[in-house]
Amino acid sequence: MAREYAAIQSIALDANAGYAQPTQPVLERVRIDSPAVDVMTDLTRVTAVIILPGDSVDEAHRRMIQRGVRLLLVVDQDRKVHGVITANDVLGEKPVQAAVQRGAARSEIQVRDIMTQRSALQVLEMRDVSASTVGHIVATLKAAGRQHTLAVDQDARRGQYVRGIFSATQIARQLGITITTDAVACTFADIEATLSR
Repeated sequence: MAREYAAIQSIALDANAGYAQPTQPVLERVRIDSPAVDVMTDLTRVTAVIILPGDSVDEAHRRMIQRGVRLLLVVDQDRKVHGVITANDVLGEKPVQAAVQRGAARSEIQVRDIMTQRSALQVLEMRDVSASTVGHIVATLKAAGRQHTLAVDQDARRGQYVRGIFSATQIARQLGITITTDAVACTFADIEATLSR
């Protein structure tokens, strides 16, 4: 005998209704000796913010602002990672230089013209990250002179995949340090000055 189910009452959607997006709980504060994963944006919990290589640099900038991030994964239609593009890439000299080289307007410059290619990316393995502290990540970013780095993992089905993102700005925020500039050297100087107190 089939069970009968009552219909759920429907309501109207509000004019200003948005939609749910996954969030990763960010720890209020971490210490330099806290586990590194405490400051990693874990892509198993948070949807990666992506862009296609053929999208415009202006679209990349809009997406960063809209999603509140400073790094986008550049992927193809099959979701294979081709590189990354950062706010420094978009807002710096790269778009102007690409426009001059191509004899094109800045609005015509595509993500592929200024992104950091996959072949130029150095990434961290999750097995190393899992055994590391925030201090190790800060030292790694400083040594590389970068604001961001990616963490990769492996599985039998899909091989290597990007599992997480580390951001110097997010680390500083979680350490309770106010960052007044986006310059890499200043960020690390701020972190070191605060930690030495």
